[in-house]
Amino acid sequence: MSHFIQLHLLTSYPPANLNRDDLGRPKTAVMGGKQRLRVSSQCLKRTWRTSDVFREALGSHVGTRTKLVGPQIFERLFEGGRTENQALSAVEKIVDQFGALESKEKKFKHKQLVHYSPAELSAIDALVTTLIEEGRDPEDGELKLLREEHASVDIAMFGRMLADTPRYNMEAAVQVAHALSVHEAAIEDDFFTAVDDLNDGRDDSGSAHMGHIEFGAGLFYTYVCIDREELERNLNGNKELAETAIRALIEAAATTAPSGKQNSFGSRAWANYVLAESGDAQPRSLSVAFLKPVSGDEYLRSAINALQDNRAQMEHAYGASASAHYELNVPAGEGTLKGLLDFASEDKSPA
Repeated sequence: MSHFIQLHLLTSYPPANLNRDDLGRPKTAVMGGKQRLRVSSQCLKRTWRTSDVFREALGSHVGTRTKLVGPQIFERLFEGGRTENQALSAVEKIVDQFGALESKEKKFKHKQLVHYSPAELSAIDALVTTLIEEGRDPEDGELKLLREEHASVDIAMFGRMLADTPRYNMEAAVQVAHALSVHEAAIEDDFFTAVDDLNDGRDDSGSAHMGHIEFGAGLFYTYVCIDREELERNLNGNKELAETAIRALIEAAATTAPSGKQNSFGSRAWANYVLAESGDAQPRSLSVAFLKPVSGDEYLRSAINALQDNRAQMEHAYGASASAHYELNVPAGEGTLKGLLDFASEDKSPA
């Protein structure tokens, strides 16, 4: 079985604001001395794990990231007949198992987002039902059992860190780089107005609202590394589930776009080029192919050539970094999504 699967994707987005900074502007980074548009890895991972593609393929194996389990437990206990103090006491004991808490006034929301597995949420739900039926507080043994099945596919892929209970942390099996435009990019400003449909213009011919949105357009390079062995370990050796997860992740990465400002820009896009590599050598990104920004009239073809050339140069210098590779090259009419998924998910162990 090949240890690592590496993905190199090129995806072109028309004018968009996919991932905003604290000022509402598209995120950027300077690379090779030039400003590039950027989509953060956090944005990409959330886009993929919450996509229809991912959830339809993995169903009940997908977890939930939230601060709000405590308030939900409180409402159930209180409506189930426990007094406010009894409910708050039980909530504190339950949610404390998963990390630091805020005050009682906030019904013990977590201070940070906690990624719960489906099994953990089911165990909490069953325990709350028992506490309501039996009119008591949770016991220590019951609290410890809440975290015995803490693996879900997205936790196995992207990891989990509980600062106060490191025993239940999980090392991520998938690393995702921030996506960067392969060319120099500018952020532009769209000034817009809105007209009042009932204004006949007799008294006021002006607009009812004015505003602006900042945006940019770019061809993005995205790098993903999947540690297949770590993923299987995180999923307790379930190879079939790991294979399904790999296929779902790759399809989501190739066919789903971040949701930021989609209603304003309709900037949904699929990958135009995907290079998948499979092997046991230490992974490496090919982002250096775009240290010098792509220029000219054929951004996509130039970017594909730059990526392929850089891969060949790296292999000449270091030797083959992958035992096999597969290309989905839309402009050249080479490869298919099915072929890509079959390549990435199949077991390439020696006979």
